This record gives sequence, C-alpha cells and structure tokens, in this order.
Amino acid sequence: MTYRTIRQRFMLSAGSTVIVGLMLAAAASSQASAPAYKTPTGFTGASTPSSRSVSNSSMDTTKPSPTAFQTHFWEALELKPQDAWTTLRESFQWQNASLSVEAQARVDEWIEHYRSSPENIATITERATPWLAWITQQVSERGLPGEVALIPFVESSFDPGAKSHRGAAGLWQFMPGTGDALGLVRNGNYDGRLDVVTSTDAALNYLEMQADQWYEGDLMLSLAAYNAGAGTVNRAQRQAQSQGLNGEYWDLSLPQETMQYVPKLKAIATIISDPERYDVILPEIHTEPAFAKVQLAHAVSLSEASQMLDVSQAALAELNPGLLNGSIDPSSAQTLLVPEEVDAQVLAQLSQGNGQALAQAASGDTHRVESGDSLSAIAARYNIDQQDLIRWNAIDRPGALQPGQLLTLSGR
Repeated sequence: MTYRTIRQRFMLSAGSTVIVGLMLAAAASSQASAPAYKTPTGFTGASTPSSRSVSNSSMDTTKPSPTAFQTHFWEALELKPQDAWTTLRESFQWQNASLSVEAQARVDEWIEHYRSSPENIATITERATPWLAWITQQVSERGLPGEVALIPFVESSFDPGAKSHRGAAGLWQFMPGTGDALGLVRNGNYDGRLDVVTSTDAALNYLEMQADQWYEGDLMLSLAAYNAGAGTVNRAQRQAQSQGLNGEYWDLSLPQETMQYVPKLKAIATIISDPERYDVILPEIHTEPAFAKVQLAHAVSLSEASQMLDVSQAALAELNPGLLNGSIDPSSAQTLLVPEEVDAQVLAQLSQGNGQALAQAASGDTHRVESGDSLSAIAARYNIDQQDLIRWNAIDRPGALQPGQLLTLSGR
C-alpha cells in the first residue's frame, strides 16, 4: 500500500470520526439546552398543528428548538477539497468579470471550439496530471489568478517536451534567448526550459515582472506581452489610448495569435469551472503534488536512481524532461524529481550520495560510458538495438555521451 493510499484512508476515517462526533455533540446540546415552545391555546381543528385542539392545558406540549449549532452545522462544516480541480476552481479570479459583447464573443468562440473536441481536452488534462497540483500551488502562493496555472494548456498542451518550429520549448514555451535572460541553463546535458520546476518559477517571475514594470500590475497585458513581446503590446496600448480607449487587453489590436491568447485561457477555465455543462470528463488529480524533490550534490544517472529507488526509469524520465542524456550533473541541475510515494529513507540515501547504495544500483545490466564510447559501439558490444538503448535511457542527444554516464542495457 502506497503512502498516498494510507493517507487517503486515514483522512477519510478521521473525517468520518469528526463528523459523527460533531453530530453527537449537537444532539446532546439540543437535549440539554434547547428552549421550550408551548403551543398556544385557542386553536381548534383536526388536520394541522396550528388548528389542533388542546385538550389538557397542563400537558407539556413543548418541543425542542434547533440550536444555532444545529442550524449552521452543515454551513460551518468545511471539507478540504478532494481534488486539484476543486482547488483550481476556487482560485479563479477572472471568471465572474463582465466583458463587453465583443470580448465575450471572442471567449465564446473558443469555448465552442474546445467543446467540439472533448477528446482533445481529455488528452491535455490527462497530460497535466503530474504537474497541475504543484503549478496551482505555486500560482496560489504568489496570489496570482488561478487561470495562470492553465497557461501550459494554451502554450504546450501540457507537454513538457513540446518544441515549436520557432525554437520555443517546454511547458511554458520559452524561446532560447528569453530562457537565457531568465537564467535557464542550456547545454548538451540539460535544458532548463524543459525542467518543469525551474521553468515554472521563471515563467511566473517573468509574468509578475512585466506586469509591474509596464502595466501597473495588469496581468492580462503581461500575458499578451508574454506571447507577443512587450514592445508590440506597448505600441498597441499607446495606439488604443490615442483613440480614447483605456488601453486594456480587450482594447488592443494585436497579432492574431495574441488576440486569441487570453480568450483561449478564459475559455478553458470556463469549461473547467463547469465540466458537466460542457460534457467534459476531467481526470482525477490529487490535491498534493505527484512528485517529491531530491537535492543532489553529486552526479547520478536515471538508471542508477531507478534501481536504487525501485522506480521505473521511464517514470523518472517523464518527471525530468530537462535531463537530455539520462543523467543529472549538479553543475547544471541540482534537483531530481521522483514519484511522491518513494520511501523517504531511500530518498535521503540518494540525496546524501550513499556510495554503497549507488554501487549496488550500478551493478547488473548497466554500462558506464568511457572516453571514446559511442551508442553504436555499446549497442554492438551487448548485441542490443541502438534505438532501444536510446529509448531505455531517455537520450535526446545520442552524440553527447559523457564519460562516467551510466546506461541501462534493458528496459527494466
């Protein structure tokens, strides 16, 4: 049984115990302290309490009155959100804002577009499963609208490995120059634009910085600048203001893609706010992040980590798309993401660089790269297919092997 399963069962049991206890307390309170209400005399009839005859004025005809505790019990009972979607909906800030007829029409057009292909939404939201809860937390901690957590839906369809023909990459689709300016490391072994943790932090910093620097905190204008560049948005804003408009996002004449950027974001947020209305089924995503972070001060391959943590190498590769050659080098990146149910003691051993444990992990069906090695030579030596070797080790750049890098020789 995983930690998450144990935690869920414990929370369910504890929650049930609390509710039963509160209800018993309410019952006891009503019996002990509820004031009596006497039935007034002088009412006759046979069918209703108000017209029923009172045959004995000395009879105790009182009944308990509901206490304030009972009256407001269910209203006061706060249950923790049961999934990440509920948490996300509660953090939305733009959904109740009224728009002009023209602006709302732009949003409605995208609602209908997404509504016409629910299977596409299902695919994207399923892809968001490992990331949504954590990104929502980061957005909420900064006090940003929850809609911001859905930018990867618009930018990359929640694919951390997405790359555009123009050179943008990652969940947040940073161009190389922008990523460099924001401090995202890129080299032959690692691309910070593909690292979900570092790129998310950079994206939120960038949005806040632009909003504060150029737009007096207006995040919609910052989103437009995120897509088209601040220069383009600033020129459009000046033009709108010269025409007597306020210069808000909805007033601007921008490149077509940027004109659709915020409407897309609001459209998908609208659907997530009420998925049943739009015939959309959202995947179950827990409120807590699906991964844990391990800080490393030493190099380690995904093959070593996989065997040490008893986690599939594919699962580690999925959580660490920024590692281009299946290993982590602290000179480029210091954080490895692992499934959140991994035993904490084993994580500590990995973080501390337990030599014996790493040596055990490195034994078996593995090969440590030496100077002059190539994938084709390694594949030939062990009589395996080179493409299998690339796939098993999540290698994006076959020509950039590093001496000391550990390669698994099987798909386990």
